[in-house]
Amino acid sequence: MFDVTTPSPQILNLDSYRDKVLGCWTGKNIGGTLGAPFEGRREMNAATFYVQDLRGAPAPNDDLDLQLVWLQAAEENGLYHLTPRLLGEYWMNFIVGPWNEYGVCKANIANGLYPPLSGSCNNDIWKFSNGAWIRSEIWACLFPGSPDEAAVFASLDACCDHCGEGIYAEVFTAALQSAAFVLSDIRQLIKVGLAKIPPDCRIARSVRLACEQFDRGAEFAAARAAVVKDSEDLGWFQAPGNLGFVILGLLYGRGDFGTSICLATNCGDDTDCTAATVGALLGIISGRSGIPKKWIEPIGESIKTVAINPFGLDVPGTLGDLTARVVKLALAAQRENPTLPRLAAEPTAVTADYLEQITGHDAVAKRVWGQSPYALVFDLPYGRLAIDYENGPGITAGVEKRLAVELMGMRFAEGVVQVAFKLPDGWRALPGAAASINCIDGTAARWELAIIPGALADAFTYIPLELRLAGRFNPVTVQLPFQTAGSVNHNPYQHRGGFLDYADRKKRRLARAMAANEGITAP
Repeated sequence: MFDVTTPSPQILNLDSYRDKVLGCWTGKNIGGTLGAPFEGRREMNAATFYVQDLRGAPAPNDDLDLQLVWLQAAEENGLYHLTPRLLGEYWMNFIVGPWNEYGVCKANIANGLYPPLSGSCNNDIWKFSNGAWIRSEIWACLFPGSPDEAAVFASLDACCDHCGEGIYAEVFTAALQSAAFVLSDIRQLIKVGLAKIPPDCRIARSVRLACEQFDRGAEFAAARAAVVKDSEDLGWFQAPGNLGFVILGLLYGRGDFGTSICLATNCGDDTDCTAATVGALLGIISGRSGIPKKWIEPIGESIKTVAINPFGLDVPGTLGDLTARVVKLALAAQRENPTLPRLAAEPTAVTADYLEQITGHDAVAKRVWGQSPYALVFDLPYGRLAIDYENGPGITAGVEKRLAVELMGMRFAEGVVQVAFKLPDGWRALPGAAASINCIDGTAARWELAIIPGALADAFTYIPLELRLAGRFNPVTVQLPFQTAGSVNHNPYQHRGGFLDYADRKKRRLARAMAANEGITAP
């Protein structure tokens, strides 16, 4: 997979890297705590400092919570063994936050719609929302100075509960934050982030608009209004507008930590997310040592959780504990992939050619942009099987549903695999329900067909697909989920007051979590 004889010539000083990782998590806690009370407001705010009675502890923040789950998944399995399906299993075991796309993800997986179907199906309101890009720091810190690698892992993560713009959003922030370990200029960092996402996507459009407003000298309020106007067709709590607010905070803050996180908060909407992401990025750039103490002292060093199940999850007690585990895992990743910039005792040394290289997009474009949001991947004893549903797994009786069956990464020079759908009575397949697929030299082999469903009695139908490798007697069978069109609704908040109702519910849950941390009773 990697050329182990040629380690990367790029060097990041280990002590500086550790300080930047600690700065990242500290900035995340600060921004999340600052923005939490303002979440959901559509008007501009006037935040200048914390407004809560913090008692030396940060506000619980799901933005950080979910990354602790990914940290443990990587520790237990190895970074390069992570897959969307595996992350989905950790999601089911450890993520209890019920909000919107989080709940949609769990409901989909419970019905057999594993990632990426868990993010692309039954998720029309939240698929472009904020739940993914707010948890990108883990990938940036594990792949410092490697924005392409951080972006790819961010896409594996984001597809659990998002698709399209929701995935591009996390790819953008992960690349931005990873590059911040070797670059400090905000405009250069934005250039890196934009290089990793399609230029015509809504995330890129919102980011460019924020930059244009700043460059033309628009007043902050006018720039914020322009971003709101441009994204109003998507609604509130959506990634394009909120990432526009992140960029406004960074640009108009002109490098000042406190000013930047306050400006992000004052844009309104998903304020704990925008301020936390700005704080994390600036924490990487300056390191923990560069964050003003007035922002650190009120919240201390602890980590307070709200959206994860602590039973079975090794939650770090402090930001220092979290940093130590991230550093250890990053060092392990570099042993597995020596093409990454090296963490070493020597001074940081990064070539100009490398800095120019990381602004390219070819690697990420090939590995992320073209991924189908409707392809389920199954591990076989002798390779991998992908089932790509045309427009998702939704079906209607009597109406064709096109599928593509693809065999990849086969562990032999040549072999024939017999595949057969075991269809219920009354179902048909064109050109047929079985095929013989010849796989040569490990290259991908593909078969396309159409299934015509018969009568549909349930919301979900599970069709066995049997595979037999030539020369072996035992079949391998996987169950393919199909969903009856119009039978599922995983968006309860759309009927209960919409986005502001969601924000109020989340605030109440956060209030209860803070009260529990203090040992008092909350309403």
